[in-house]
Amino acid sequence: MSGGGDAAGERLRRWRLVLGGAGGDGTGCRLDGRDAGMDAALSVLYGGGGGRKRSGDRSAGLGGSAPAVARWLGDIRTYFPASVVQVMQRDAIDRLGLSTLLLEPEMLEAVEADVHLVGTLLSLNKAMPETTRETARAVVRKVVEQLEKRLATRTRATLTGALDRSARVSRPRHRDIDWDRTIRANLKNYLPEHGTVVPERLVGYGRAAQSVKKDVILCIDQSGSMAASVVYASVFGAVLASMRSIATRLVVFDTAVVDLTDQLDDPVDVLFGTQLGGGTDINRALAYCQSKITRPADTVVVLISDLYEGGIRNEMLKRVAAMKAAGTQFVTLLALSDEGAPAYDHEHAAALAALGAPAFACTPDLFPEVMAAAIEKRPLPVP
Repeated sequence: MSGGGDAAGERLRRWRLVLGGAGGDGTGCRLDGRDAGMDAALSVLYGGGGGRKRSGDRSAGLGGSAPAVARWLGDIRTYFPASVVQVMQRDAIDRLGLSTLLLEPEMLEAVEADVHLVGTLLSLNKAMPETTRETARAVVRKVVEQLEKRLATRTRATLTGALDRSARVSRPRHRDIDWDRTIRANLKNYLPEHGTVVPERLVGYGRAAQSVKKDVILCIDQSGSMAASVVYASVFGAVLASMRSIATRLVVFDTAVVDLTDQLDDPVDVLFGTQLGGGTDINRALAYCQSKITRPADTVVVLISDLYEGGIRNEMLKRVAAMKAAGTQFVTLLALSDEGAPAYDHEHAAALAALGAPAFACTPDLFPEVMAAAIEKRPLPVP
């Protein structure tokens, strides 16, 4: 019986933390010690005057004061795991208008760094004072290094295999023979009396590392809604650029087009070279990318955009059609993030799909498989 009572008490405690207090929650549960501290930290963000925030209310719990915010950030890191802290930080920025406080170095040192915080910092880049810039770069670098550690090894391994398979040669050396494909290619030469296949034609792997085999152009929409995608795409751009067999170009755009390829050796420089926000001219960006294609059959263009076009829609579609007709592999990603597809232009997505370039959201973990399929010119693994 005591076990059942303990379980009921725990459920009541959790409901009390969810609902907030001020005597009107109906639980009759009193919080003490650590629970009271957790409740106070939650009430600052989600409450109004001691209770949870109701629709249309706005908490003044932090008062826009940097010392109060710094203390609160310390509290939530004490009471909650990093994943919850990141969500609460995001909510504080959105609900309490704390973005400008991130321009103070002591505030940046108190936050839990993640992709979304990096996106917020990049949107504040132009307003950032010099005294904050180095701290901001350190925060961004920490996140970038975590992402590279998570993504780089698998990306290189997956794409190296794809490059090898796409570079098969007809007269391979013995160690480069792809025996599985060689047997399948010569099944018509099977000799039943000898129980063997005569390998009339050898199929092998090319030695992809010896020279550039593929050109990849990442074309990234830097409108405000694409912040997380810009961060991930910059990291992947740096990883691809580190592979000698892939020539990588990275282009960001809003109504203007900026080529950041010469900064790909450091994705932090790439990120601080972006300018989140503003309009969108996909047609102009694709015109620039198209002008840089010298080997259409060996080129993959990846457009990362929500497809809200402020330029000339028909010209944009014509450019995609022309690139595909020339043999270029064209990939459209509505997002490159863990959050799924944002709001996007469904009409443009349907038009691209009709051209054989389906538009879909892609997680960072799926991106290497998408690129491998594009390199090998096989159907994309659309989720």
